[in-house]
Amino acid sequence: MSFEAISNIAQAEAQAKTTVANAEARAKQLAADTESAGKLAVEAAVQKADAELKELSRQVNEKATAQATRLSGELNNQKAALRAKAEAKLDAAAAIVVERIVNS
Repeated sequence: MSFEAISNIAQAEAQAKTTVANAEARAKQLAADTESAGKLAVEAAVQKADAELKELSRQVNEKATAQATRLSGELNNQKAALRAKAEAKLDAAAAIVVERIVNS
């Protein structure tokens, strides 16, 4: 084999090693970039989910407060109605008690 052929082979091997090393470095960089982008995407998704959860929680609390206020009003109305009925019957009950005492 001639010196030129050996030299060409050595040069091709060196070039192949350089190409492989460059490809490996590029692959590592792509993997690191992809991992970094993935972490950022996960963090963004978590932040979005947290924000949505807070908004849903606020809405639920708002609805629960409104419903509690409505129920409290209804209960106060029922209480007032029952009190009015009881007070109306109180005079009649007192009259019955007085009548029984007098007639005894």
